[in-house]
Amino acid sequence: MATLLRADPTFYASPRLAMQAPPETVAYVIVVNPGKGPDGLAVLDADRNSKTYGTQVNSLTTTHAGDELHHFGWNACSSSLCPYAAHPHVERRYLLAPGIRSSRIYIIDTKPDTRAPRIVKTIEPEEIANRAGYSRPHTSHCGPDGIYVSALGSPTGDGPGGIFIIDHDSFEVRGKWELDRGPQYLAYDFWWHLGYDTMITSEWGTPKMIEDGVNPDILLKGGYGHQLHIWDLPKRRHRQVIDLGAEQQMVLELRPAHDPSKAYGFVGVVTSLKDLSASVWAWHLDGGTWKARKVIEIPAEPADPDNLPPILKGFKAVPPLVSDINLSLDDRFLYVSCWGTGEFLQYDVSDPFSPKKTGSVHLGG
Repeated sequence: MATLLRADPTFYASPRLAMQAPPETVAYVIVVNPGKGPDGLAVLDADRNSKTYGTQVNSLTTTHAGDELHHFGWNACSSSLCPYAAHPHVERRYLLAPGIRSSRIYIIDTKPDTRAPRIVKTIEPEEIANRAGYSRPHTSHCGPDGIYVSALGSPTGDGPGGIFIIDHDSFEVRGKWELDRGPQYLAYDFWWHLGYDTMITSEWGTPKMIEDGVNPDILLKGGYGHQLHIWDLPKRRHRQVIDLGAEQQMVLELRPAHDPSKAYGFVGVVTSLKDLSASVWAWHLDGGTWKARKVIEIPAEPADPDNLPPILKGFKAVPPLVSDINLSLDDRFLYVSCWGTGEFLQYDVSDPFSPKKTGSVHLGG
């Protein structure tokens, strides 16, 4: 929708250049309505020189109820400069906000006024189903040849889940990304190492497996995702499976190194059936083979069984339930969110295979 004659100045060629750039002055936060109304987008003032710094200055409300907005992202970024599929004419301007429940995607324009975003297009679930065969869009990333969006499953709520592509310019669904998916069936997050022509994907469950909450029968049988998948990014073909073990349930958020010359990254695992611990694993390229190993283990916290739901009474503990992780732009610190216990952890991962815990704060749980 927006075309530039010169590359967007926010497309940085390296993390170092990005860190030297002026800080953002506006932040956007998804707001989910737990009732019957529509979700929204909150606009926060991030300008340290502003009198309203740190406050909400505006909001946007979507047009439908029941979307359950989740992850969201930009239409374009530095990957548009990728040599084999360069798109330097696109502008980092639009936000894509998928509804994980409705399968609807909102295209939100943040210009001309960054504090007054507006919906300019809605991709309906029928378009995603008809053109890509997927539903329940989850994560979007601005890619070298289009906007990549992961989906948890098919329109019927079954699998397989996968990835589809949205056009940079028209925001029309182009179709399914995979040419050869191999054994991959479950889907969740994805990211890449552009310098190594490699995509990594993770696993959660199909819509039927997760939309009514975690199913104890599926969980205790090791039926949720426990694998990483390695793909040839330009050829769109599956190359390798890394199985973390069926006891490692729900292999979710992926965070590759920002340094494009480095071939490693981190993935969070929600829980272990062995002892309810959560963990973080590091994947890396070893010769011509991708491997992964556990580098952080977060134990469950002891608790009175009388205060626990039936599925946890026998463990007499509360699982950390790692729900998100994030890697600092300089690849030095990894941040880990433990949704179950309310703990937020910081690790020094200067050596990615020997993290050092450097901070912790409890925010509830």
